[in-house]
Amino acid sequence: MYSKRPPVVAAGLSLLAIAAQAWGQTTAAQPSTQNGEWPYYTADARGSKYSPLSQIDASNFNKLEVAWRFKTDSLGTRAEYKLEGTPLMVKGVIYTTAGTRRSVVALDAKTGELIWAHSLREGTRAAISPRQLSGRGLSYWTDGKGDDRIIYVTTGYRLAALNAKTGQAISAFGKDGLVDMKIGAISGLNNQIDLETGEIGLHSTPTIAKDVIIVGSSFKEGTQVITHNNTKGMVTAYDVRTGKKLWQFNTIPKPGEYGYDTWLKDSAEINGNAGVWTQITVDEELGLVYLAVEDPTSDQYGGHRPGNNLFADSLVCVDLKTGKRKWHYQVVHHPMWDYDLSSAPLLADITVNGKAIKAVALPSKESFLYVFDRVTGVPVWPIEERPVPAGDVPGEWYSPTQPFPTKPPAYARQAITPDELINFTPELRAKALEQVKMYKLGPMFLPPVVSKVNGPLASLTIGTLGGGTNWPGASYDPETHTVYAQAANAGVSPLGLVEPPPGFSDIKYLAGIAGREFRVNEGPGFGSGADSPKTSATQAKLATIIGKPVAESGPGQAPAAGGNGLTVDGLILVKPPYGVLSAVNLDRGELMWQVPHGDTPDNVRNHPALKGLNIPKTGQQGSVGLIVTRTLVILGDPQVTTTSEHPRGAMLRAYDKKNGQQVGAVWMPAPQSGSPMTYSVDGKQYIIVAVSGGSYSGEYIAYSLPSEN
Repeated sequence: MYSKRPPVVAAGLSLLAIAAQAWGQTTAAQPSTQNGEWPYYTADARGSKYSPLSQIDASNFNKLEVAWRFKTDSLGTRAEYKLEGTPLMVKGVIYTTAGTRRSVVALDAKTGELIWAHSLREGTRAAISPRQLSGRGLSYWTDGKGDDRIIYVTTGYRLAALNAKTGQAISAFGKDGLVDMKIGAISGLNNQIDLETGEIGLHSTPTIAKDVIIVGSSFKEGTQVITHNNTKGMVTAYDVRTGKKLWQFNTIPKPGEYGYDTWLKDSAEINGNAGVWTQITVDEELGLVYLAVEDPTSDQYGGHRPGNNLFADSLVCVDLKTGKRKWHYQVVHHPMWDYDLSSAPLLADITVNGKAIKAVALPSKESFLYVFDRVTGVPVWPIEERPVPAGDVPGEWYSPTQPFPTKPPAYARQAITPDELINFTPELRAKALEQVKMYKLGPMFLPPVVSKVNGPLASLTIGTLGGGTNWPGASYDPETHTVYAQAANAGVSPLGLVEPPPGFSDIKYLAGIAGREFRVNEGPGFGSGADSPKTSATQAKLATIIGKPVAESGPGQAPAAGGNGLTVDGLILVKPPYGVLSAVNLDRGELMWQVPHGDTPDNVRNHPALKGLNIPKTGQQGSVGLIVTRTLVILGDPQVTTTSEHPRGAMLRAYDKKNGQQVGAVWMPAPQSGSPMTYSVDGKQYIIVAVSGGSYSGEYIAYSLPSEN
């Protein structure tokens, strides 16, 4: 788009023998990336986000043009400004979710023309859902004989089955095509939650393997929940043909279940959350399912739940047929940092010291890649329990140690120390050092503190609420045995605790900063961080309690993060890079390369204090998903910029997967907000990416190479 390149090369799949191994193999009737399709949210059930397509490469990426675009404004009651979906492509048809009603649409893969659309009116249960908007996508299933289905989770937490050809509900599935998954969800007091108003939802897509649908669960952001007796996390499985419930795995154990004794004083009875809100992956050959579990209630204070709290912040392997636990590994004991496991586990067949290993690799907010034998759960490289700092918050319980992988090395920042502070000029660094005097600094796993006006205001952390690899996850290349991970590297998070306003919550301490207005962290689907601003039920309740309106903060921030002063003359507190792309070889457990990702932000490039300085490319803070092809790693910018190289907007970038060199970039009108995907139809390769944010409402854009005359 901005430079001339050689003529387009012919479309084609990888011809390497390795691409024909068990990876991605399927029967002729089943869709696969080997056929140029993209049949899963993560390309395959193993989570790879890998396609062997090779028509688009380093020689021609800059020549990509918009093939078609699909705006989502009319699919709901208002425009959506946080479109996170990743479409599927099967048999020449694009399937995806879009709009504030979470409509399902089928589009012609060559033109983007609408084939059919489906939506539900769910009333109150959708309006109060903790996971609103269009979510991240849907799932596809076929029996190979003409029964082709779209499976998705509605905003109101129903499982829906549609005819993939027509968009009509499958009447034989559940009741008129719907299964109410709130049935079986219980509160922290072991009561069935209210089917209309009970809190549970999901942004992620179901995973389908061997005719079994597997669905996770999620809740309101956990820093300021109303009660620790919240809905308990669960993973449920259903028959893809009938909707019959097959099994349920409780992420907070019941009495008599494994792990119950890790909740001291029977605290498993009176706590909730610990859902699986990220993607679930499956080894269909082994019949094993891999669950990445989040924090319990609440994210930053665990005084109501003493003990290590299994299966919170654990990778859990369960049997596909029965849901029975096979093994688990808890990567954070007694969570209080919002280190909840946010990324799809990656299944990788690797060779370590000459030994073939069926592995599972887990990217994380803390920027560790945890690697295990996926059959036994034994770490591929030692994971050491090391002492960590204890805190002094009244009523809190602290684990004396936490797990630290010895390999691979961390691929982004894990702590805030003076060495990590801004260093563009001595003056800016001096201001940063002065500012952090009001905060507590320390190593990874520095616990939250009770916020005090005279200090410390909070513990300063990174890689917790807003750092590392978040929900977009990472990708795995089966040809090179390499994980590619994007990481936010500048998400400074102050972990301070305050007593909640009277009557707001039964939790002793919630996230906040002393002496400042109590700010409600609305989380995904609630506030301005996720959608056009609107008043939430939580805000209204809090306003009634304290007698005045309250401010809100966006998802992934600590309350009071907006306006907390953690910038230096408008610049990010820490030094660049602000965002990185890394390649980790799993045969050796080594970081192969790392590069900044994203343009230098406008406020850095144009800052008067930096005039005349040569500032290397900083990359951008933010979380975006990526894909890997035969030769490229492809991902977009999380922010918009205006530079001499392109008009105001964001760039979709391609990197050489061998060395990290950027080999191409094309313009997008808004930041990448959903993970990209790629597919091929009639010999032409396409890349689709969802963009949105700021004043730009959701849009899917498909790119392809110019047609030859």
